[in-house]
Amino acid sequence: MKIVDARVVLTSPGRNFVTLRIETDEGVTGLGDATLNGRELAVASYLRDHVVPLLMGSDPHRIEDTWQSLYRGAYWRRGPVTMAAIAAVDVALWDIKAKVAGLPLYQLLGGASRERVRTYGHASGRDIPELFDSIRARLAEGYPAIRVQTGVPGLKLVYGVRPAQDAAQGARPVVEDWDTAAYLRNLPKVFDAVRQEFGPGLPLLHDAHHRLTPIQAARLGKDLEPYDLFWLEDCTPAENQEGLRLVRSHTTTPLAIGEVFNTVFDYQTLISEQLIDYVRSAVTHFGGVSPLRKLFDFAAQHQIKSAVHGPEDISPVGMAAAIHLDLAIHNFGIQEYAGYTELTDAVFPHAYTFTDGHLHPGEAPGLGVGLDEELAAAHPYEAAYLPINRLQDGTIHDW
Repeated sequence: MKIVDARVVLTSPGRNFVTLRIETDEGVTGLGDATLNGRELAVASYLRDHVVPLLMGSDPHRIEDTWQSLYRGAYWRRGPVTMAAIAAVDVALWDIKAKVAGLPLYQLLGGASRERVRTYGHASGRDIPELFDSIRARLAEGYPAIRVQTGVPGLKLVYGVRPAQDAAQGARPVVEDWDTAAYLRNLPKVFDAVRQEFGPGLPLLHDAHHRLTPIQAARLGKDLEPYDLFWLEDCTPAENQEGLRLVRSHTTTPLAIGEVFNTVFDYQTLISEQLIDYVRSAVTHFGGVSPLRKLFDFAAQHQIKSAVHGPEDISPVGMAAAIHLDLAIHNFGIQEYAGYTELTDAVFPHAYTFTDGHLHPGEAPGLGVGLDEELAAAHPYEAAYLPINRLQDGTIHDW
């Protein structure tokens, strides 16, 4: 079997997705997700101009060799563009291999370690009553755990909280504002109110989204201890891995890190010193199924669990790959799942299901995801950026 065709499909059924479709001489096709929100065209070019020519004529079954060739052969390693491109190839090749075997991908990864995959949903509000309504809506949808994001008094636009008129992505970044002191004062009051309303048993999560210094993160983790969070996510920019030593030494609140990480090297200190409790990387941004499975095995040696990043800008292709991994690995923790629009689901018809707050990849051979290219072409790429964040004096700040 040989690869005879590979092409990149850009589509925007509500938001942009980059998909790689690989075809073999035996007519078996595989799909991979290469979406990099706000930098989609860079990955598309990387694939079309540099990666696809290298795939022609190669054996699709040599997944590890292909991965190593694309990673080491470019000389310039790592980075989100490179790793998203490699991820698309890796996932597409696993899709092909599983289809040839006539099995769903999770069976090639060792089979199921659980019956279903637990998820958490997103709840947010500009104030407490609006937040309570959002939490009730997520519970009604069946989510067993809830991420809580809330407005901060005095701030107009804050990460994770949609304004009355949704500040959607566009050709210029939306500017959000930030005041760390106000946030640190407000958030414990929010979780106190949520616990009083919804009780002690509901697993609650919160995303600080890289906006705190290590000492600020340590204070927040300590202040939130009475509310028994499932985790505090991205409490500080974790490129400074040593900074998590300070956070860990001051709080017992569980910590989740890694959605912007691209390789295991970003995690070495965090895992080996047990400075975190959950690894958050996405299949799409970490180089694919192959390296993420290795990361989970490394994490398992230190009693750290998985928590694959699963926002709306991971396409259903990337989401399906994550669900197959979630079902197979032993040290699964939880899966983020925001769901998709009906149009996105139509462009990417899929076998995976979401029932009572849990996911299952289905039993279709391969990933179990298709691509309606005619419908995708009817919704072309649209320029869009993620928001940026500024302090009240105008200084750019981590978003």
